[in-house]
Amino acid sequence: MYKGSDKICELMSLEEDAIQIISRFGLEMGVGEQTIAEVCEAHNVHTPTFLAIVNYKVFHQRVIPADIDIPTLQRYLHNAHTYFLDFRLPRLRRALIEAIIPADPTTRIPGLILRCYDEFVDEIRTHIQHENAGMFDEHEHDDQRITDKLTEIKNLIIKYYPGTSSRQTGGVASTEKGDSLITYTLISVMSDLWHTEHDFADHCAIEDDILRPALLKTKDRFAKRQKTASLKDTTDELSDREKDVLIQVVHGLSNKEIADVLCISMHTVVSHRKHITAKLNIHSTAGLTVYAIVNKLVDLNDLE
Repeated sequence: MYKGSDKICELMSLEEDAIQIISRFGLEMGVGEQTIAEVCEAHNVHTPTFLAIVNYKVFHQRVIPADIDIPTLQRYLHNAHTYFLDFRLPRLRRALIEAIIPADPTTRIPGLILRCYDEFVDEIRTHIQHENAGMFDEHEHDDQRITDKLTEIKNLIIKYYPGTSSRQTGGVASTEKGDSLITYTLISVMSDLWHTEHDFADHCAIEDDILRPALLKTKDRFAKRQKTASLKDTTDELSDREKDVLIQVVHGLSNKEIADVLCISMHTVVSHRKHITAKLNIHSTAGLTVYAIVNKLVDLNDLE
């Protein structure tokens, strides 16, 4: 496994699969002899989060650091989405047109293959929109459908792409040189389709095994902290005098009796009771009693 003390130039030169991951964290070439940790710190990238994704990509090591950094994950997701939608998929479409449209203008096959590709791109765009909206669980089965559609495009080309023997260009047989160029372009497109399929499958696997669990874990941890803080704040938000009034209420004293015990006016007692009810959102004496016991304002054994 790679560590923060390893040189990032070795990672970039030895691991082909790591290059895309590195770029999606916003890291660049020209790293010199710096370590992974040094480059990450210089680009405000959380090193443990970076290493978790790189090691998963290279070694399939599913390790989620306890202090996973959400902004780092968001940067990774945003750059990956930009790469697919703004660069790789449009570039692949242009190459596909160049390879299949000259194949045989007399049939509809090239147009149908291109339509399948456009449907594939629409699937990815919808998938990414759901990701950006944080809707992971509702669309966790999209990944397989998208890769299946890309496999379908490859099979259509493999099975039904017109051969050179049947190809005509404007009624004149195409030249051997022209056939070779089209063939080379097609081979390049097929290679790009394979790489796109693997890249997107890896991207989805990282989402499923690293990003989604980390985000859900962080959300759960945040919710627990919020709940704990809320309970603590609820106790602390009562003033000392309000707690004194609450204790007397729980012991069953009337407003007049409370005023006498605490040496305050009836008006002040009523005001405190309104504040207590508003702050705690508890309106019954029974509810106030439970609250006072739970927060150790009174002892259960002291209550009649």
